[in-house]
Amino acid sequence: MKIENRKLSPEIRGELLKTLKMRFEMNKKRHHNLEWTTLEKRLATNIEKLWSLNEMERTGGEPDVIGYDENSGEYLFYDCSAESPSGRRSLCYDREAQDSRKKNKPENNAIDMAAAMAIEILTEEDYRELQKHGEFDTKTSSWVKTPLKIRKLGGALFCDRRYDTVFVYHNGAETYYAARGFRGLLRV
Repeated sequence: MKIENRKLSPEIRGELLKTLKMRFEMNKKRHHNLEWTTLEKRLATNIEKLWSLNEMERTGGEPDVIGYDENSGEYLFYDCSAESPSGRRSLCYDREAQDSRKKNKPENNAIDMAAAMAIEILTEEDYRELQKHGEFDTKTSSWVKTPLKIRKLGGALFCDRRYDTVFVYHNGAETYYAARGFRGLLRV
């Protein structure tokens, strides 16, 4: 998806890079074999990706690098906020689910919001990878990419961490809760 006219001012870009660098240095265990200077050069040449990272940050995701994909040569930024990002909660799973609600429709849905931010919603596998780097969603939960077979039957999947274990659950895709949002992934 090509993002048109979504650029950050030099001031916002500078503040974002400062925040990302500080988070990177404070959480070396998430990426012990990566160097900030190399990553910073990559970010400087990816203005659209910086815009997406700023959206992740703006909505409470606290993005940080979890790893590097040797096959694609991409750095993997995940939402690393302790709980599901506060600016991305109370959402149905997707547009179809949101439109199906007769009353009390939420303002948005997880799939459309992720697309508008130009990020990927985490899969169950991504979510489990994130949990190897800390304890996330111990009080909240996060929608995860749902297999088409389940979605066609009206359901959607979400995950959380309780009792030092990652759980995967199902719910009607049209449901939404103040404590459920979604986490994203950005490849840079």
